[in-house]
Amino acid sequence: MKKSIIALLLTAGVFGAAQAATDADVENSFNPYKSGFPTYPGLNPGVTINKANADQFKEILGAAVYKLVKEGNFDIKVGATTNFAMNKAYVAATKANLNKAKLGAKPGEITGYVAGRPFPEEPDVNDPRAGEKLAWNFRNGLNWGDNAAVTMYWKYRNMETGREERRVKMDIHMLNFKHRVSQAPIPEVTPNPSQIFRGTYLKVAEPNDVRNTQLLLQRYEDDLKMDDAYLYLGFQKRVRRMATGQTTDAFLGSEMMIEDFEGYNGRISDMKWTFKGKKLVLLPMWNHNELQLSDEFKDPDGFKYISFGGQGSCFHTGTWQLRKVYVLEAAPINPNHPVSKRVFYMDAQLGSMNGANEIYDRKGDLWKVLMVGKSHADHHLPENKGMGIGADDGFTIVDVQAKRCTTAQFKGRVDPKLSPAEMFQVQYMRGNE
Repeated sequence: MKKSIIALLLTAGVFGAAQAATDADVENSFNPYKSGFPTYPGLNPGVTINKANADQFKEILGAAVYKLVKEGNFDIKVGATTNFAMNKAYVAATKANLNKAKLGAKPGEITGYVAGRPFPEEPDVNDPRAGEKLAWNFRNGLNWGDNAAVTMYWKYRNMETGREERRVKMDIHMLNFKHRVSQAPIPEVTPNPSQIFRGTYLKVAEPNDVRNTQLLLQRYEDDLKMDDAYLYLGFQKRVRRMATGQTTDAFLGSEMMIEDFEGYNGRISDMKWTFKGKKLVLLPMWNHNELQLSDEFKDPDGFKYISFGGQGSCFHTGTWQLRKVYVLEAAPINPNHPVSKRVFYMDAQLGSMNGANEIYDRKGDLWKVLMVGKSHADHHLPENKGMGIGADDGFTIVDVQAKRCTTAQFKGRVDPKLSPAEMFQVQYMRGNE
């Protein structure tokens, strides 16, 4: 009798037994608002959330965002929830490869993955590996598409005084070598003897003391293989391999770690992933061309960057919208890691997890908050129209303990000509003064 009950429970999925995903799961994953956009009492486009009414909306604010608003550091302007329709080729790849991806015996192992979203089914809190599946969805997602080139202005600020202490201009390029779906070459860049999954290349243009600093990150298809990271310092005129621990150091003196790039720039196997549940949360997402933009930078193409305000001019001024999110917690495996955990509010539609990240120090206290603002690609640069991504428009990362922030304003382009494969090799750094 006991065995029969256990078998029945397993069949019902009470213990998190995996169920085969269906086309309906894919539809729900990429179009969570097909039955209507979410609502919340008193929340309408045009409403401003500030320290006076923050408690009224606490339930739909990330914990750290609520803290910052409640303390009067910035106000949130509410915009309408909109449909960020995903890249059609990526959705088609998800359907074509449904149920092929399987988790391996330990975190960081996956088999059968070809392209698209590997686990489009709704996550289950009773599934002990649901968090890991969401992490794979992020890793193999389309944060910038198959490739991108982004010009960025970083500002380092004293949050209490608003004093700008440093400004750095840089260009960053990303290229997916494998599992490509929308831009040639498809499905992968060849030759690729090292089996690199994704490359990231960064070069500093200003100021002069760090000009020509270059960073190259190579993430491998095998998640259990350590990433390779290389740094080129212009004044030394040589490339050096970075030690693993340096990815959690302050990058160029900012509040940002290399591990913070794109929300999380580490391996799946570096963390213990826990799915904490789903909820409705406000995230910084907007239509770029409808914002009040900055006239500060005189871009030769006439592009205008997002603006910042709030305490210390540390907060982007774009609108936030109510979104379905998956709350995901990542705790480092390495006990010497400077972070005790990261909390992500993962946008269910885009699969991105950089909208309102919370970073906690070793003691478990809130340390930093990373808020990346995303624009709908159809309301951004003309060349990004129809790309089916959320275009990163800029970020703020606030050190709530030191009362400092680093802000960034982006001009991102999805153009394969700007990120050729040779750019992501060490030899390119040596010859790119």
